[in-house]
Amino acid sequence: MSQTLTPKGRATRARIIEGAAEVLREQGVAAARLDDIRDRTATSKSQLFHYFPGGKDDLLLAVAQYEADRVLEDQQPHLGRLDSWESWKQWRYVVVERYEQQGDHCPLGALFLQVGRSTPGARAIVTALMRQWQEALADGVRAMQDQGMTSSRLDADRTAAALLAGVQGGVTIMMSTGDSSHLRAALDTGIELLRFHAAGEVSAP
Repeated sequence: MSQTLTPKGRATRARIIEGAAEVLREQGVAAARLDDIRDRTATSKSQLFHYFPGGKDDLLLAVAQYEADRVLEDQQPHLGRLDSWESWKQWRYVVVERYEQQGDHCPLGALFLQVGRSTPGARAIVTALMRQWQEALADGVRAMQDQGMTSSRLDADRTAAALLAGVQGGVTIMMSTGDSSHLRAALDTGIELLRFHAAGEVSAP
């Protein structure tokens, strides 16, 4: 629907989504009510259903997309320019900081539990997020290869997939235990392996 909205309509819809995200982060997905969101965003019931005809489920999916976009935005500008060891170091720092600040509460995960991870809309959001994240990491590996700072024999896409899997695994453990050491280890080891595979040094597995 957002594709057919006027600029003012798109701005209003975005304002509702941002306000809803704030409410959901503060109160939790299960406890938050549409009335709470309407109060926060100064939106009438008819206006809310105009922008989200499916009611709460439509709004939750829109907020899930907003939260997914934030996952990548919070890693910028480092994720978009992984062309030096310093930039990889800074990217690693912001990833760890983001998830340590988030703690054991994952807004995106809570939203998907509410709407159902297997629903087409939710699955599409997760798939797109992981694809974009992996592509950015693979671009970073290729940038290092172009400069001769890691081996050209490495499969950039496979290496990026392993890094992303390490991040997600580390975050999952941290959310269960409150300990970020596994996330730190996954990132540190992944970057160390890139250094180890310096150009011409070792063949990729």
